[in-house]
Amino acid sequence: MTQQAVQRTILAAMLFTSVVPTFAAEAPAADPRYSWNLQDLYPSEAAWVAAREAAVAELPKLEGCRGHLAESAARLAGCLDLVFDLDRRLTQVGVYATMNFDLDTRVGRAQQMQEQARLARTAFAAAASWLRPEILAAGAATIRGFVAAEPRLAPYRQPLEEILRRGPHTLDPESERILAETGTMATAGQSIRDVFVNADLPYPTIQLSTGESVRLDAQAYTKYRASTHRADRLAVFEAFWERYNEFTRTLGTALGAQVQAHEFSRRIRKFDSSLDEALFGDNIPTAVYTELVADLHANLPTLHRYLKLRQRMMGLDKLGYEDLYAPIVQRYDRRFTPEEAMAATLEAVAPLGPEYQEILRNGFQSRWVDWFPSPGKRSGAYSTVAYGIHPFQLQNFTGLYEEVSTLAHEAGHSMHSFLADRAQPYPTHDYPIFVAEVASTLNENLLVHSMLAKATSDDERLALLGSYLDGLRTNLFRQGLFAEFELRIHELAAKGEPLNGENLSALYLELVREYYGHAAGICEVKDIYRAEWAYIPHFYYNFYVYQYATSMVSSIKIADGIRAEAAAVPASTAKRDAYLTMLASGSSRYAFDMLKEAGVDMTTPAPFTAAMKEMNRILDAMEAILDQREGKTSAK
Repeated sequence: MTQQAVQRTILAAMLFTSVVPTFAAEAPAADPRYSWNLQDLYPSEAAWVAAREAAVAELPKLEGCRGHLAESAARLAGCLDLVFDLDRRLTQVGVYATMNFDLDTRVGRAQQMQEQARLARTAFAAAASWLRPEILAAGAATIRGFVAAEPRLAPYRQPLEEILRRGPHTLDPESERILAETGTMATAGQSIRDVFVNADLPYPTIQLSTGESVRLDAQAYTKYRASTHRADRLAVFEAFWERYNEFTRTLGTALGAQVQAHEFSRRIRKFDSSLDEALFGDNIPTAVYTELVADLHANLPTLHRYLKLRQRMMGLDKLGYEDLYAPIVQRYDRRFTPEEAMAATLEAVAPLGPEYQEILRNGFQSRWVDWFPSPGKRSGAYSTVAYGIHPFQLQNFTGLYEEVSTLAHEAGHSMHSFLADRAQPYPTHDYPIFVAEVASTLNENLLVHSMLAKATSDDERLALLGSYLDGLRTNLFRQGLFAEFELRIHELAAKGEPLNGENLSALYLELVREYYGHAAGICEVKDIYRAEWAYIPHFYYNFYVYQYATSMVSSIKIADGIRAEAAAVPASTAKRDAYLTMLASGSSRYAFDMLKEAGVDMTTPAPFTAAMKEMNRILDAMEAILDQREGKTSAK
């Protein structure tokens, strides 16, 4: 899953887009080759302080632009130059502070720097809050006329068009101010849920088969639901979900309040549905969402085939929902050094061309990556960037294959940022979430195919294939199920039907049983699991989760095309070039259009069909290995 963006671009605190890092996952910390060189950002902390203070000192200049944007094209260009220059400088200030903090979250000074950066950003947002209403007040004809007449406005065409596009759903300044004041209330449902499950929910304690007593909070549940001991898995599931079922009234009220906040916003802003409003931000057609739901249902037989293979490999008479997280293959135990991980990643991305490889190789050699865990270091991994410098990756590398995959994943984000920054002016260098995870998951796809081509044993192949297959199940079908549930509960709210723990649980159980083939005996989903919706925080994110599925589907479709093109005689690079063009486009065009030009139209079933072909190829390969083994066994 992805975390919140580390680096954000703001147009007058109104247009937020983000490069969203995902988190997964430590070289000798004393060796500088394995750590960031923060001097690439600022030569010293004193230089950072000076940069922050200088930017803050210039914020009052924004007031000189207020009320004057429509005077002339030159005046508009000068004011936008100031806004975006301050945004770029304060973004770099924030990136440096965040990276310092993440290296050792125990350091008080680092915490202070991060807070100072945040306050500077907030002051900038307040100082520029008048910009969007003033541009709208000038009118589309005036703004477009200025852009046509003034070459200096060319880099701002897309951001300005984005403000104009939002015009019909923008209120008058006083109404916008009042609506902004409701922000805390609008997120109250999520706040209540987060406090309750993290601080007040009385998690159960169970005794495992080993005699160990375990308090089943969210972290322990995630760990022990993957136990290889089935009785333990069953005990974990039943205790955890029994406790959640006791509190679905409270949690249902919290989720219902959040959905009602979405409904309130869409009515005030004159959208036909909450889905329309949520996808409007990145200009994504709602047909993308509805097509995903349709594709999921059309391809449930492939999910059921996976479940039958899981049952076979686990040797179970009956597969249960509590069996879905236990490993089905032996762990891939090979350990990698950082050098081996970099080499594997560079070899994997060869289909993207020598220039892509060389840029990434130079990045690895130039200390883009902070590799190893250390006391106080932030967990997980991410990629961030300061425009005009270069990307940076945080890793927590211990040598597992999963962390090699994480390196490839974050390298996808880093290369996306590098190529967009190189090709785009600052106002359009950033890119939306809808395409951000395409670049990262495509690199993961290339890595697993590269590793499979070099695998020397069936055990190694099964480990790689099994890991990839589980990722397809969770990112496509599990996240897709979440997306459908989210759509259904918003539709209920739009009809005026109350949302409470009882009807949320009934709807969720119905969907899970349909997806996992409960009635057909594919996978038993016990009634007690009806409360799982209450555990999922994504339902508060307003139609965010579907992008996990669309990103993976898109990257599979693009990767298939690139590999097929490279293997053709004569070879071609058209699909690769179209993909790299998409990466270099930043936000100069809308994400859906960029993806379509790269060969993926998510309003049609073709991309999901390609993903299902990939999933069935993996199932074929794993079943062939199992058949061969069972044949050898029976012949003995």
